[in-house]
Amino acid sequence: MIIGKTSRTASDMTELILEVARKDHRILAVLQDGSRSNPNVTPDIFQDFDIIYVIEDLAPFLQDHSWVDVFGERMIMQMPEDMELYPADSELDGTFSYLMLFTDGNRIDLVMIPLQKLDQFTSDSLCKVLLDKNGIFNASPLPQASDASYWIQKPSERSFTDCCNEYWFTTASLGKALWRGEVVYVQELSNQVTRAALLQMLDWYIACRHDFKVDTGKWGKFYHRYLAPDLHQKLLATYATANLPDLWEATFASMDLFRYLAKSIAAELGYDYPEHWDQHVAAHLNHVKTLPANAQRIYD
Repeated sequence: MIIGKTSRTASDMTELILEVARKDHRILAVLQDGSRSNPNVTPDIFQDFDIIYVIEDLAPFLQDHSWVDVFGERMIMQMPEDMELYPADSELDGTFSYLMLFTDGNRIDLVMIPLQKLDQFTSDSLCKVLLDKNGIFNASPLPQASDASYWIQKPSERSFTDCCNEYWFTTASLGKALWRGEVVYVQELSNQVTRAALLQMLDWYIACRHDFKVDTGKWGKFYHRYLAPDLHQKLLATYATANLPDLWEATFASMDLFRYLAKSIAAELGYDYPEHWDQHVAAHLNHVKTLPANAQRIYD
């Protein structure tokens, strides 16, 4: 195996994907979704090929997985539906995926979808037809590909309040973990819970400024496009190194940013911001930060 050999071009890869389908009578159509179908994504050398092969029967393909060797020499492959510890999404039941990274750096995420399940996937607005051998889409052509399926939805006031509650309630728990010096726990609680609420609020903040017709990308990968530089820096300040002083600082930076975003959204949408949760939790964390390590009571 030679890692780093000359990469095949996008045209080479697309033609290979189509040629495999043309030669195999079991493959009825080829669809593409993902970033290569998104007109708002600037192409680059690391874009995956997100491909769907529409088939009649899945079983023959699964009898011998070596059939995918035709796509080239692989660095590594993952088959989510064939994994125990990291199973595939339930929405993919009855389908099968080959996630293939090749030694030339190209990657194909190939999903095999039986015809009877096709409707579950063509609702994705990024889905476009590359090949239709049997005229499956003649009667109902797919609309022009766009990122509309990924636009951020306007929150109800209940959802907005729930996000605030999740953030401030969990932030209160960070105080005791910080005081105890539980660095790993603080990092995980922050990254998995409070950050999720913070990024949700960021999504809504950005969407408010784009009439809720915007896609910020998976896990906020496009935030830098939509946030003013100073606000983007405030977001980056919420990511801490693994030491307690930095974690305390990042926690307060996160609180400041969440407060600003949530108040802006509340004003924009005419919702009530739960100021009392904010004030109570912020005061509590400021107090906990001053407690000595041998404190016998939280409050005297």
